[in-house]
Amino acid sequence: MATGRGACRLPKDWGGYTYVQMDITDPVKVNEVFLQYKPEACIHCASMNNVDQCETDRQSCYLQNVVAVSHIAHACESTNTHLIHLSTDFVFDGSAGPYDENDSPNPINYYGQTKLESENIIKDSTLDWAIIRTNLVYGLSFDMSRLNIVLWVKNGVESGKELHLVDDQFRTPTLAEDLAEGCILIAEKKATGVFNISGADFLTPYDMAMETADFFDLDKTKIKKANSSNFTQTAKRPLKTGFIIDKAKKKLNYRPHSFKEGIAILANQIKFSLTIQICLFAAFF
Repeated sequence: MATGRGACRLPKDWGGYTYVQMDITDPVKVNEVFLQYKPEACIHCASMNNVDQCETDRQSCYLQNVVAVSHIAHACESTNTHLIHLSTDFVFDGSAGPYDENDSPNPINYYGQTKLESENIIKDSTLDWAIIRTNLVYGLSFDMSRLNIVLWVKNGVESGKELHLVDDQFRTPTLAEDLAEGCILIAEKKATGVFNISGADFLTPYDMAMETADFFDLDKTKIKKANSSNFTQTAKRPLKTGFIIDKAKKKLNYRPHSFKEGIAILANQIKFSLTIQICLFAAFF
């Protein structure tokens, strides 16, 4: 089953799951849903993750990223549910990446602080838990309403824009399907502890843009190098994060796609999505 604060955004004819509205900041509703369905495992991926907005609206950020996690943890305890909680590379300060599971967190923005606090709530609980740290997730939403770095570069260059991407920040970009596979592996194996689930390629946003340009045969002259000092952002970003994923490979048999493979998968999804939209348009008329 799946839950969300609002109505389900997927087409009604997409079967195979039950959807229930649930506001994770409402402890009464959370307990009600857990007691009704008694899930064997809960993959908790809801959070406020706009890093700059978290910095300016700390009350909402704390409610969604900390208080709500406490509600989920208590509900999991009451139903003996295995909690799989998604966290972030922003629990680190970015001075010594890529990081493994034993490195000491030291967040440098409020979003990272709240995610670390939520990790500690889970670690202090009595339930069976796993914490997944991931970073720079890219993939395709059903209605293509949310951009990721691949689509942003592709759309920007194709429309003639000049793009400036930093080459002093490092991440291990994560294909959404790989992250989902990591969650499933942990649930199936009933694994516990902290796991890094990400891609294996250690890249800057500029590197990612150039690989995207290579794949789609885009005009690379539109892609310019920049560094973090060129941008004014409300929240400070860690420079060098990314993850070492040896533990997940060994204990879970986790095998992520390379970034180039991820671009190819995303390209095929774009073609399929556009085909669906054309068919729906034709059927409507």
